Amino acid sequence: MLIDSNIVIYAAKLEHKVLRQFIAEHTPAVSAISYVEVLGYHHLTEQERRYFEMFFSAAPILALSLPVLMQAIKLRQTRKMTLGDALIAGTALVHNLTLVTRNAKDFNWIPNMLVHNPFEEI
Repeated sequence: MLIDSNIVIYAAKLEHKVLRQFIAEHTPAVSAISYVEVLGYHHLTEQERRYFEMFFSAAPILALSLPVLMQAIKLRQTRKMTLGDALIAGTALVHNLTLVTRNAKDFNWIPNMLVHNPFEEI
C-alpha cells in the first residue's frame, strides 16, 4: 500500500484514530512527493512538524525513479492532473501498490490502478 499525502495529514488529527490504526496495521509506504507536500506546508506548527517528521522517519519512503517519472509523464499526457498526483500515482503503479487516498475520484480513471478510500469504511 502507498498512502497519499491527504491520508498522512488526516491521520494526524485526533478524530481520525481509525486511520492511525489502519496505518499501524498495514505499514504502508509513502512517496517522496508526500514527504515534500506534507513537511513543505508553510503553515505547519512546531508540534505538527515534529509529528510529521516522526511519522516519516518510521515510514518507508519510495524515491522518485526514472520509471516513476516516465509513468507520471504518460498519465499527464493522457489526462489533466496535478504533478503531485501524477508522481504519486506513478509511484503506486511502478511498485504495484494500492493507493490509499481520500480523493479516489482523482485516480479511479487510471487503468490497472488499485485505489482504496478508507473514509468509505468510517
